Amino acid sequence: MAKEMIFNCTEHETRIAILENHILSNLYIERLDEKSTTGNIYVGKVVRVLPGMQAAFIDIGLDKAAFLHVSDAYHDFTDFDFLMNEDELRDWDTIDHTRKRRQQELEYRIEDTLQEGQEIMVQISKEPMGTKGARITTHISLPGRKLVLMPTVQHAGISRQITDEKERTRLKDILEELRPEGQGLIARTVSEGKGKSQLKADIEYLSRVWKSIEDKKDRVGIPGLVHEDISITLRAIRDLFTENIEKIVIDSKEEYQRIIEFMKTFLPNVKYHIKLYDEEQPIFDTFGIELDMKRALNKRVWLKSGGYIIIEETEALCSIDVNTGKYVGKRNLEETVLNTNLEALKEIAYQIRLRNIGGIIIIDFIDMEIELNREKVFNALSDEMEKDKNKTKIQKISEMGLIEMTRQRKGKSLEKIMCEPCPCCKGMGVVKSKTTVCYEIFRELRRERTSNFDKAVCVLVHPDVATLLLEDGENTIERLEKELNKKILIKVDHNFDQEDYQITPLQ
Repeated sequence: MAKEMIFNCTEHETRIAILENHILSNLYIERLDEKSTTGNIYVGKVVRVLPGMQAAFIDIGLDKAAFLHVSDAYHDFTDFDFLMNEDELRDWDTIDHTRKRRQQELEYRIEDTLQEGQEIMVQISKEPMGTKGARITTHISLPGRKLVLMPTVQHAGISRQITDEKERTRLKDILEELRPEGQGLIARTVSEGKGKSQLKADIEYLSRVWKSIEDKKDRVGIPGLVHEDISITLRAIRDLFTENIEKIVIDSKEEYQRIIEFMKTFLPNVKYHIKLYDEEQPIFDTFGIELDMKRALNKRVWLKSGGYIIIEETEALCSIDVNTGKYVGKRNLEETVLNTNLEALKEIAYQIRLRNIGGIIIIDFIDMEIELNREKVFNALSDEMEKDKNKTKIQKISEMGLIEMTRQRKGKSLEKIMCEPCPCCKGMGVVKSKTTVCYEIFRELRRERTSNFDKAVCVLVHPDVATLLLEDGENTIERLEKELNKKILIKVDHNFDQEDYQITPLQ
């Protein structure tokens, strides 16, 4: 499948699009005022230890204290292979590992590991989100192009994406031979087929990075930043570039030069085609990406058949609803429902990846009566999600036609990056109806019965609410004037939202 990487770099924002056969498949955005902190290493101070939660809060110099769970603070790794924080090696779904982890958490208590006021070096593993601070770990990992160096752990591991047992054994032998004393290494997916000298070059570079971190940690103030990960453009090349990417196009001369130098240093034997874009038309317009981004923010996504899905993100979870819409099928209802669900699940998998939706996801497929059809939909969705780089776990369709799944959260979703709560509805997604606002005004006027207002009051309202008040068939305003013995004047304020109103003495 032909792939392209398109970079749009400005002084305030960097956007990176991955195209597959000229169709937007992944999008990464980083803004100057919301720069990613994942991977950054800090020296912090323990401000609070919570035995009841088996966690601690660490001041690392950010707006909110960072959260450190006891499972991220182990120091004895003799038996903790499954706690490695390289995404490709995690296996949280394995029941034995989960049970083992809980047993070990009983043996390792946070209050025995950390004390308030203690200084500690940590790395951010999850960005701060909403009201939550960053999630941190003491298990430092330094990713290179082919390997990950884990300087605090004696461990050698191979990415689960490498399935050939001979290749796994070959890489494991190389890592054991090259692994620095007292440190750990993980072979990333791109290390498959690479020789000893290529892997050794990665180790030498990462060892120099770790040496600089050790030298700096004693010089910085506490709390303080010890190591900052490379820029998003270089991270994209390091983590996302594969040999099936046919072209890299970038519209910044400075970043273009940085990528060239990075490629020469870390991918000297890899063929690549990079182009500096210097046309007048914005680069994302030329490749049709802006239009795809706008569609990715719509709640309703239409399917080719005429059906549609509705995507709703909330604080707790994301719900996705499947509807037949204009699609009426050809033969019978069950076949129509099955075809709609099969078409929808492909779009759902695509939208989840494109929008970077993480956490709990609930999918409400159209009810299917035949169990075999339910199995088809579940298996097809599982196959589609296998293409996702983020780890997912999917439960079978329930009796209510729901699929519950989780997807590894990496950074904010597209909606969280590009949108904010509506100032009118306060993030509810709905506003009070004009009728509801009118009734609130009537009640408020009655409350003014005993106020010190003079014989006349002015009601400032949104234009649509004013129209409803003045066209009230029951003449409620006139009756209130008689009831309250006050003149009521309705005035329009075009700056008001529909829910806004103000009652003041008439000047």
